[in-house]
Amino acid sequence: KFHDGEPIKVEDVIFTFNVLLEKGAPFYKSYYGDIVEVKDLGDRRVKFQFREGVTNRELVLITGQLPVLPKHYWESRDFSKSTLDPPLGSGAYRIKDFKAGKYITYERVKDYWAANHPVNKGSNNFDAVRYDYYRDATVSLEAFKAGEYHFREENNSKMWASMYSGKTFEEKLTIRAEIPHELPRGMQGFAFNLRRSIFKDRRVREAISYAFDFEWSNKNLFYGQYRRTDSFFENSELASSGLPSPEELAILEPFRKDLPEEVFSKKFRPSLTDGTGNIRSQLRAASKLFKEAGWEIKDGKRVNSSTGEQLKFEILLISPAFERIVLPFKKNLERMGIEASVRVVDTSQYVNRIRSFDFDMFVMVIGQSLSPGNEQDNYWSCKAAETSGTRNFSGICNPAIDKLIRLVIEAPDREKLINRTRALDRALLWGHYVVPHWHINYYRLAYWNKFSRPEITPKYSLGFFTWWVDESKEKTLLAKKPNLK
Repeated sequence: KFHDGEPIKVEDVIFTFNVLLEKGAPFYKSYYGDIVEVKDLGDRRVKFQFREGVTNRELVLITGQLPVLPKHYWESRDFSKSTLDPPLGSGAYRIKDFKAGKYITYERVKDYWAANHPVNKGSNNFDAVRYDYYRDATVSLEAFKAGEYHFREENNSKMWASMYSGKTFEEKLTIRAEIPHELPRGMQGFAFNLRRSIFKDRRVREAISYAFDFEWSNKNLFYGQYRRTDSFFENSELASSGLPSPEELAILEPFRKDLPEEVFSKKFRPSLTDGTGNIRSQLRAASKLFKEAGWEIKDGKRVNSSTGEQLKFEILLISPAFERIVLPFKKNLERMGIEASVRVVDTSQYVNRIRSFDFDMFVMVIGQSLSPGNEQDNYWSCKAAETSGTRNFSGICNPAIDKLIRLVIEAPDREKLINRTRALDRALLWGHYVVPHWHINYYRLAYWNKFSRPEITPKYSLGFFTWWVDESKEKTLLAKKPNLK
């Protein structure tokens, strides 16, 4: 039932499906594109009719992911418009109070209908959970140290290496923990917008990738914490590696004319340096590619040999903290004769520009699961490239990739899914649509020492809601830190 006591009905399921496709994010249209109709069968039963002939084995599972929204609540409201009215839900927690841009507090629902369902055993252990928002990462960390809030995950390597120390850590009042996981890491990197004419040539994109010196950055900026990403399905069995296997080659062969030759014959490896900052060999390799693509150096600037157009572009950022990472990349681009500017904008402008593909280059993050399927169409297909609001940020449009996506979606078993995903991975990597960044395979956490957690840590999740406030630990903590909130 919903939090207002109304039972969840078939009409709510049908309403949810229709409203998400009509007024929701473009993602839903591709994700549920093989569902042609939803029918009310009565007696709390609903039928999802799949497209005739569809061989999408994942479709049954992702149909079960569909949230259920209350029709009686939304039919008097405009679903397409944003609002500060807390929505009506049916989960274990509901919004208790909030202040826009400051905090939001969730309270546990006492009569939650699925509280005793086996899937929830040992979960949802907090009476209330409050999330605080900060504009500045350093201010946020100092607030944590002062006891303003109790748990945080750190994403900044410099802060993790240098700022998690002091009396509370020494006395074990606060805990610094690294918890390993086996989650696929997907892809983070500098994404090219192929809708821009300067990036349409693959050789230009590959040449630009030589300007990113990961080894130097990892040593001097990241305290050696990261590994270089070389797959769109990093940290999973779905990631391609080495040369393609016979099974992968059989999948790729029908699309040979639409794929780079390297897909079939070479191991993909991002540019490797010695970490000293000396990238002369990389500059030579890049210069050769630029020359082949029709870009030459003239008066110290990289210009198009035919038009005289200078190679220049903007790198769009949402966080000033990322500038220190981009600036060495920018400096190396300048050594190539490229004029690159860095622009940091506010969240609203950033979101609008990314949604409308109004950028030259930005830092893209694409997550992946262990069961890739329909979402790949939203990430890489020609149709998604033409649709604002999708996640095909680079504007990738390649008939071979479109067909490989379909093969992934229609994989009949796990073995074929793995091989088809690896084949897709190779096509994406050798397209040089992204300059790959880095990843780690553990959580960086800090928390006040009042929590306990299960002995077994989930492989694919932090499982924070299986943690609990340990009364004994909290009593000890408050005795030493009585002013803790």
